[in-house]
Amino acid sequence: QVQLAESGGGLVQAGGSLRLSCAASGRTFSRSVRGWFRQAPGKEREFVAAIRWSVSSTMYADSVKGRFTISKDNAENTVYLQMNSLKPEDTAVYYCAAGARLGLRKDDYDYWGQGTQVTVSS
Repeated sequence: QVQLAESGGGLVQAGGSLRLSCAASGRTFSRSVRGWFRQAPGKEREFVAAIRWSVSSTMYADSVKGRFTISKDNAENTVYLQMNSLKPEDTAVYYCAAGARLGLRKDDYDYWGQGTQVTVSS
């Protein structure tokens, strides 16, 4: 089992920044990929970014490229999502996920956190 706990969400004005954190515990060695997804009201959960733990390979959704950065802290077993130049359309619940392969589908991940709300006001 892998447990994931997100933090860092909140309310920010358009153009502002937030940094989300995802702390992992449990059998984390069994899941070498960490991803971020988001879900806005009435919409499907969508891929945002992912990182492979061992080699730091990353993937981003086109909608966040150049604005969001995913990174990790090996010692803290924590993944971060730095979000800059935020837009109202970035408003969503952001979920951290863990999986065994680098991918952008929900099915690529089998452990999920509870989510953290990000609200961007115009």
